[in-house]
This record gives sequence, C-alpha cells and structure tokens, in this order.
Amino acid sequence: MKLQTIACAVAIATGGLFFNYAMNEAIAATQPATVSSSVIKPTQEQALAARQLAVLVDRGHYLNLRLDAATSARILDMYLDSLDPDHSLFLASEVESYKKKYANNFGTALKTGDLTAPYSIHAQYRTRLNEFYSFMLAELKKPQNLKQPNAYLDIDREKAAYFGTRAELENHWKKALVSQLINLTITKEEEDAKQKALKADPSLANGQELSSSEDLTPAQTLTKRYTRKVERLKRMKSDDVLDKTLNAMTATYDPHSNYFPPVDAMEMNRQMRLEVEGIGVAIRPDRKSEDYTRIESITEGGPAGKSGQVKTGDRIIGVAQDGGKMVDVIGWPSSEIVGLIRGKRGTKVSVKLLGAGASMSQARVVNLTRDVIKEEDAGVRSRTVEITRDGKKYHMGVIEIPSFYLNFEARRMGKEYRSVAQDTLNALNELSAQKVDGVIVDLRNNPGGSLDEVAKMIGQVVKEGPVVQIRDGNGQVNTFYDPDNGEIAYVGPLAVLINLGSASASEIYSAAIQDYGRGIVIGSTTTGKGTAQIQLDSLAYGQATLTQRKFYRITGGSTQNKGVVPDIKLVDIYDEEFGERKAKNALKWDTIPTAPFKREGNVSSYIPQLAELSKERVKNDIQFEYLTTRMDIAKSTKDQKKLVLDIDQRKAELIALENKTLAAENKRRAETGQKPYSNWESYQASIEALAEARSKLKANKRPPLPEEETYVNEAANILLDYAKLQSKK
Repeated sequence: MKLQTIACAVAIATGGLFFNYAMNEAIAATQPATVSSSVIKPTQEQALAARQLAVLVDRGHYLNLRLDAATSARILDMYLDSLDPDHSLFLASEVESYKKKYANNFGTALKTGDLTAPYSIHAQYRTRLNEFYSFMLAELKKPQNLKQPNAYLDIDREKAAYFGTRAELENHWKKALVSQLINLTITKEEEDAKQKALKADPSLANGQELSSSEDLTPAQTLTKRYTRKVERLKRMKSDDVLDKTLNAMTATYDPHSNYFPPVDAMEMNRQMRLEVEGIGVAIRPDRKSEDYTRIESITEGGPAGKSGQVKTGDRIIGVAQDGGKMVDVIGWPSSEIVGLIRGKRGTKVSVKLLGAGASMSQARVVNLTRDVIKEEDAGVRSRTVEITRDGKKYHMGVIEIPSFYLNFEARRMGKEYRSVAQDTLNALNELSAQKVDGVIVDLRNNPGGSLDEVAKMIGQVVKEGPVVQIRDGNGQVNTFYDPDNGEIAYVGPLAVLINLGSASASEIYSAAIQDYGRGIVIGSTTTGKGTAQIQLDSLAYGQATLTQRKFYRITGGSTQNKGVVPDIKLVDIYDEEFGERKAKNALKWDTIPTAPFKREGNVSSYIPQLAELSKERVKNDIQFEYLTTRMDIAKSTKDQKKLVLDIDQRKAELIALENKTLAAENKRRAETGQKPYSNWESYQASIEALAEARSKLKANKRPPLPEEETYVNEAANILLDYAKLQSKK
C-alpha cells in the first residue's frame, strides 16, 4: 500500500466578514446527509476497505491506541453523535439498546470487515428520519401558533440527554417547526422590504441582477424543502453509510484521521493538485429557485468552453455518464451534481441544460469529453502596497499563499507540475527586482499542504538549519532541514500574516520564521493543527488519511493544539470554536528537546515598541474599529442556549442586532467618505450586489475588501517600523 506523507488540514470556512444574524434552524436533522428508505448493504470492496482501515488505525495511529472493546464503545458514541448530533432523533431506550448490543464490538468488528452494526443502526436512523419528515409535513398542514412568549426551543443539545418518550421527541419537533416558521416569516418580511428598497433606488444593485426569492409562504417553503428531503432519502447510497462509519472510527482517535469516499477523495486530490478532471464549469444554486443549479462561469479552454454549446446561466437538469441513463438532478444539491459531472480525463459525460427563461421543451443535451482543468488563478499571488511616512513613499511586497499545494502524482511520474515553493520563489524574485522595502507573506486561511514544499519555502528566506522536528508514535524524532545548501532568495525585512484559519504547514512556516528571528509574525493565534498524516490512496474503496506523526518547532514546543501565537496581535475575527483547541479528541500540546540552530535576527527585542506603535494606529483605524464592533455583536449571541417561540420577541432581538450592525457600518462609511445607508434593507441590498459582482470575478482579479486589506496595511506599517528601528542600531 502506497503511503504518502502530507501535512494536510481541514480548511476553515469563514463565510466572509458579513455575519449572518438570522436565527439558526433548530436541529441538525433538518439538514441531513443524503439517505434512502430502501435496504442498503455494503459491497465487498467497502467491507474490505473497512477492514483495511480498521487494521491500520489499530496498528499505525500515532496514539498507539488499540482498537479494543473500550475503544469500540467510544466509536459507537461517536457514530451515534454523527447521526444525531443534538439528540433529537433517537430515544434514550434505543441508544441504550444499541450500546448493550454493539458497544464492545462495534469497532473491533470493523477489523474483520463486519459492518452489520453500523448498517443496522443506520437503517433505523433512516426510518426515524423519514418519520421526522413525515411528521413535519403533516404539521405544516395545520395552523401554527407563532406567538408563544413563555415557550422556548433548546438549541444547545449536543450534551443533552436523549428524549425518553416519543411524545417528548415530537414536542421538540413541534417547537423546531415553530422556530423555523418564525425564521422564515421574518426572512420573508426582510426580503420584501429589500425588494422595495431596490425598486425605490435601483442604484443599490450596482448594475447587478439581484433576483428575489420564490413567492411562497413560510409554510409552503418548508413543505417544499421537506418534500425535497424526502426525495433525497431515495438517493441514499452505501457510500454515505460507510462514510459515517469509518469517520466515526477515525474521529475517535483524532480530528485529522479521515475517510473519504471516492467522490470526496477526488475533491481532496484536486485541491492538492490545483486541477480537476471535468468539463470546466463553475456551478452554484440558482438564486431564483433552489431546485435548480446553474452554470456561473465557464473555464476558457475547457471542454464546455470549447464546445460552444454551454452558456453562462444555463441550468443543469440532467447528467448522464458515457451512454448511460440520464439522471434527473432537479432538486439535487450542487455538491452532488459536481460529483456526477467530474470524472477521469477522456471519459464522456452528457449534461442536459435548460437556458435562462426557457421551457422544459427547449432543454438540450450536450455531450462532452472530460479533460484536466488547471486552476491557474488558485495559486500564489503577489502584489505591492504603498504606504507614506513623512512625505516619503514605501512599497511592501505581499505574497498571498492559499495553500501549500503540490501535484504529487505528476512529480512521481516525472511530468511537469506546479508547486507552491516554485511559485513563491518566482514571486520573491519578482518583488526583489522591484526593490520593495519589505515582504509580507500572507498565510491567512491557509489550511496547509505539502511538508516538502514548506521546508523549501523556509529555506528561501533562512540561510540554513533545521525547519521542523517530527516525532512518530514510537518516540522517534526526525528533523527536516533547509534543503538548498545555504542558498537564500530574499534577505530583506520580512513579516508573516496569520489567523485562526492558518493551519499545519502554515504553522510550520510561521513558527520557523519566529524561532529564527527572521521576521515578525502578525495577526491572531493559528489553528493548532500540529500533526502529519499519511495518505492511504490504495484502499479497496476510497481513500483515507491517518495521523502518524506530530510536528514540533525547532525550539522544541509542539504546534499542536497551542498553535503559533503572533508577535503582534491584531483583531481576531474568528470564533475560537473553529480551532483545534475546541475539536473533539484533539491531540495534546507537549515539548521535546530543542534542535541545534542559529538565530538570524533578534526580533523579540523590538516587539514591545512595535506593539505599542501598532496599538496606536489600530486604535485610530476605522476598519479595525468596525471589525471590533462586529465581533462584540457576534459574541453577544454566541452563548445563547435557547430561542423564544414568539415572533414579536424574536423580531425585537433581531432588529436590535441589525441596528447595532448598521450603525457600525454607517460609521465606517461616514469616516471613509461614503454615503450612509438609510436603513437595513438598503444595506442588505448593497451587500448582496457586492457579493454578486465579486462572485463573477476570478479569485486573482477580486480586489480585497477594505476590512481584509486593513490587516495587510497594518502589517506593512509594522514591517516599516521594524526596518526603521533596525536601521537605528
């Protein structure tokens, strides 16, 4: 079995900086994985994959934790929580019966490829899920009371006891339904107000076509939604059950050992290669109707573009594999449609398309041959920013690194390939040729990637020495060194920009820069994903990653759990819940001996003065003030444990949040010379127009938002302060 070392991490989706204050839907069961009411059995290949992975976890995980009866009981708990995360589907008696019957052998059976227990439980889960949908659809036919000032819905049920009776369960479902109807009623009122604002002032749309939602009542919307979910029940496959089962097993060991069914494995590989085998289109849900998925953009030179038959705005209503039956995909989520469209280079796929405004009779079928689509704009990007001090202009280079990508397969086969280290070297050379006054390496939201690549990149700015230490489960420590024999590409002032979205290889890079004293690390504390996984790509079915090693800084401290703490802290826009420190079964922080190395700078002696200078600037920066206010507003709702089932109270709470948010936005606009928004609806319309316009631009053509760019500008100022202080030595 081929094992390939990677320093991968789960990307943290930030969703931008515009927080959504609409109340969350009550229970996770309203957003289930695709399931089916039919009998589902594992294939021989799936059973073999389960056995292979279970044996590997038992013998090869970093923790050296045996997959025995005690571990089996933990895996069962993890499995049940993955199916019913807020304990609103299974009854207490059912859970107890599962534990009595399966706890001691749920995991150990996987080592023989026996999937009886998880598939049996999942069948009962699908039955209950079907009952839940049927219950909600029946209740939607009845009038519901949205004014219950003394009734509440518990929304923090992750650790709550399971309900004891069916009556208690259905009472919770009824409350959930009322809460959803309240949400949709408020949302519809705000949507109507937004459309009214757009009609009164079309300039708010900024030239974009902003469609309104379907003209349905809240009850009709929910009825359509649950009917669609019932249809998705019929498409449940064995892959989904295996996914839940094997990930329950791996997650019991740590958050980064994962199983990927074939479709997900393909997506993981695509992200590391920066290329995909498909037809060359980007798709998204149709704003006019969530039943449809439309083509947002077409990649130049891809099969769809070359055909001349695929148009932007076309809706995909069917997909067929190489002469196979056309599958109706109306109502399918975009992620599932992507899984059908993508495939190996040279294979054929047919897509049934419906043009914008066309009737079903005008649908057309386009036959395409898949090819490799390289995402050239998804890699390293470089630019410069200008700052002025005392009448003099300074230019700082910025290198934005979205991930530590490398096409492993192409490298192994001796083919031409793209790598982040080479792209970064090219960027450093270009910026050096421009004689920039400093370089900022932007690793915000970078989830990690190749360990080999990060070692090369550290060597581009550090003369020589170790870059990271790695310990395996047996206590053996290996040290990775700068591989370029003392060559260095850039010797000028350096800063690294990080945040909670910076993980794995990003943490290795920023920690090394910090430990060598080579540059200033700026931003907020990183994820804390300090483990290395092997990639298991020769399983009988799908792929997996397995944690086998742990990263340590050259100074001996692990990056695991604790992360990298910046030298200069800026406003943290993230909820700490996203970090490793809050993850289930995350490995602990510890230390090992220091690796011999020679510091190249003495940044620490300048930190107090640099921090004070930055603090003064940040205090007077309207963008940072705006971000701080938004974070304070978000924190005010974070600890909410229940929702009142009274629409008037819910509206009042929401309006209070909206008023605070609008006030923060208008203050920012006033101080930057922009016209304030007259009301919340105008603000929302403008934000939607901005998002629509930006979605149509390639990533490397999208201008940074002011609240994002303020971090880069402050990093540039900090770096200039550092350079000036050094020059006074």
